[in-house]
Amino acid sequence: MKSKKIALYGLFIALAFIFSYIESLFPIPFPVPGIKLGLANLVIIIAIYGIGVKEAFVLSMVRILLVGFTFRDPSTLIFSFAGGVLSWLTMVIFKKLKLFSMVGVSIIGGIAHNVGQIIVAIIYVSNTSLIYYLPFLMIAGVVSGTLIGILGALILQRLGKIRL
Repeated sequence: MKSKKIALYGLFIALAFIFSYIESLFPIPFPVPGIKLGLANLVIIIAIYGIGVKEAFVLSMVRILLVGFTFRDPSTLIFSFAGGVLSWLTMVIFKKLKLFSMVGVSIIGGIAHNVGQIIVAIIYVSNTSLIYYLPFLMIAGVVSGTLIGILGALILQRLGKIRL
């Protein structure tokens, strides 16, 4: 790996880690557990569009691992990985299809993240009634995906293509 590439990975991981930490300081007071803005996903959407989909996957997985062991119970890693992988996968598919703008792709990623976590939660606790949280989480995914997508588009517009 070139030193510039290593430095860029480190910068992106550090930003995602810091955003996750900031988000953990300000829990959103909703009666539905698990709703948050997803600031760290700003780094991932910028990486998908700015440096590449494989690089974004690595960044996402490293961030989930670091945050899981630092700020959360390690048993919650499976929820984070499920949401992160499904979110990344759907964003990559819809980016390649070119049907939506970066904001649309981010919204799809936000929804997919919540769907992935609900699927794992239903399996983990063996309780299908958790599906009732899904509409609330999907609305949250649309709102957070919209905000993250707009911010990501504005940032990439200012930065241009990130060169490795």
